Amino acid sequence: MTKMILTDLDHTLLRQDGSVSDETLRIIRRCRAKGILFAIATARYYIGAEKYIRMLDPDYEITADGALVYSRGCCIYSRCFSEEKTNAVVRSILKKFPEAEVTVACGKDVLWNSMNISGSERLHKAVYCDYSSQLRIMANKIAAVLPDEIVAREVAAETDTRLICYRGEKLYAFLPIDSGKVDAIRALARISGIALKEIAAFGDDSNDIDML
Repeated sequence: MTKMILTDLDHTLLRQDGSVSDETLRIIRRCRAKGILFAIATARYYIGAEKYIRMLDPDYEITADGALVYSRGCCIYSRCFSEEKTNAVVRSILKKFPEAEVTVACGKDVLWNSMNISGSERLHKAVYCDYSSQLRIMANKIAAVLPDEIVAREVAAETDTRLICYRGEKLYAFLPIDSGKVDAIRALARISGIALKEIAAFGDDSNDIDML
């Protein structure tokens, strides 16, 4: 028996224009009326998923590719780099590709070296940082736009991090080795008391394969 529905957002729950259909919302309401919990599992940072969290009011929110799990906005699970590793990853990225746009997430806070933060639909709440000074944070996830996967794999190997690639994108994410959607779901199963076989999962990208 299914006790929890867990779904990716982009290209899964969301339509191409980023909207959620009335039929999808109706089905979610029907499931919840039967006592089935509802959760999202997204690569997005919390601030990038916030409007959908408000709309859907999930019981749990897995964000940052599984590095963080929230329940009603309160963090209940976190995997992060040390401060030293956070800086090492950023340095490695910028050494190999100085023009890279880099985001660093620590909880709900996101740093970004873009001059177009205010115009971003997902990351307009990010804080500008040029990474010229030592960061005093322990990042949950670091992402960068890079020329190709070869560069991304070099960074991951050099820094001993988990590399996440996204279909059709030049955006690459770096996570702690023991981090990912499946690790977050296992933790959520322990926290909620719901067995993995009682969770129905939906996803569409390579970062969803382990979850499925």
